Amino acid sequence: MTRSNTAPTGGVGLPGLLFLLFLALKLTGHIDWSWWWVTAPLWIPVGILLGSLAVAAVVAGITAIILFANKR
Repeated sequence: MTRSNTAPTGGVGLPGLLFLLFLALKLTGHIDWSWWWVTAPLWIPVGILLGSLAVAAVVAGITAIILFANKR
């Protein structure tokens, strides 16, 4: 039996890289964006995930109501 000594791969990812790029540009004065837009690569994916979960919850709720009403 062989043992693998490789570390798990991960990394920063595209949102993290974009944030670091925007942060460097903001701190060096190359862009004059609001801090909301500089940090957007960090919070927009979270917002999309939460929005998707909310839509899925609404669809599941409506489906449950329809199925419950049809059983009566």
